[in-house]
Amino acid sequence: MGYTITEKILMAHADKKSISPGDLIDCKVDLCLGNDITAPIAISEFEKAGAGKVFDNKKIALVPDHFSPAKDIKSAEQLKVLREFANKHSIKYYYEIGCMGIEHALLPEEGLTVPGDLIIGADSHTCTYGAVGAFSTGVGSTDLAAVFIRGRIWFKVPESIKFIYSGKLNKWVGGKDLILYTIGDIGVDGALYRAMEFTGAAIERLPMDDRFAMCNMAIEAGGKNGIIAADETTLKYVKETTRKSKKKWKIYKSDKDAQYSEVKEYDASKLEPMVSLPPLPSNAKPVSQVKNVRIDQSVIGSCTNGRISDLRMAAKVLKGKKVHKDVRCIIFPATQAVYLQAMDEGLLEIFVRSGCAVSTPTCGPCLGGHMGILAAGERSIATTNRNFVGRMGHLKSEVYLSNPAVAAASAIKGRIAHPEEVI
Repeated sequence: MGYTITEKILMAHADKKSISPGDLIDCKVDLCLGNDITAPIAISEFEKAGAGKVFDNKKIALVPDHFSPAKDIKSAEQLKVLREFANKHSIKYYYEIGCMGIEHALLPEEGLTVPGDLIIGADSHTCTYGAVGAFSTGVGSTDLAAVFIRGRIWFKVPESIKFIYSGKLNKWVGGKDLILYTIGDIGVDGALYRAMEFTGAAIERLPMDDRFAMCNMAIEAGGKNGIIAADETTLKYVKETTRKSKKKWKIYKSDKDAQYSEVKEYDASKLEPMVSLPPLPSNAKPVSQVKNVRIDQSVIGSCTNGRISDLRMAAKVLKGKKVHKDVRCIIFPATQAVYLQAMDEGLLEIFVRSGCAVSTPTCGPCLGGHMGILAAGERSIATTNRNFVGRMGHLKSEVYLSNPAVAAASAIKGRIAHPEEVI
């Protein structure tokens, strides 16, 4: 019997010659991640356990991205815990403000996530790194504490669902639209504890940034992980990003006779830009069906869509136009490197002249933390990944999910809009 790419990576990290879905296995970890919300809890548990040192200070990444710069005393204390732990244990991949970024954009950019790796993180969107052909998944803070000590973690081997996307994508349609459409089809529990393997001609033509956006939202369908087998596009990306990290990789591909619990096929050429209505990512509709929704805020950024191609798309729509007088448009480059590149390409000037506010990299508004909180009755369109009740502020506020072009067009029109309405 053949194996899926997910099974092959897990098998290699468990030192097993065979595994089956449902097996409990103990795996070595190539990289573990914590942020300023989750890592302080892990650090507390690590110290309660009496552990004197971490398993490997070169396989831990700590990224203070959710409340950095500190918004209040409590967040400042959280950041201090992270900083002191990093210094005490000489954590190699600790990113202080000024060199940091949103974790799920930063780590691939730093060359720390490569094909064939097994990566865990105390953040649900750790599944992002499946875009490079790695197995990556979110865990709890106590699990992270255990990995800090052992460098290993147990998993139940997940079943896999194969998603095949044929056809050529239409203009303004990208990875974000593919994943919103997919979640709309299968629901927020449609892939519960299963691996989501994305394949097909449309995926093969998809740029890396779009692949990250797709795998990032696997968790929104309940997926254990999202994954795309490494190809030439992946290798070009990791060869560039690993120049500094010097990390080695190993490519795994699913066998032709691999077993899947389900196979879903979609014609991507039939899709238009998608919008997910509150309160679930699964409430996905074509943008043409929701164009009468007034908005108060547009957020462009996050670990889903804050990369340079996302900002280029938003700038293409916003160039020479003004944000609607009743709308706040906030743009978050995902990392310092993205910020610099956007500056070099003149994108930041386009944003500012259009009436947008440009922020330092942060997860702030995505989780209702800071830098873009909604009041009661307000609506935001956002390139983020969640639109649950109260996700971005007041329980009576609403979040609509979209790609960056739709978010930018909506900022101009003051209502949800197709990019072609303003180009």
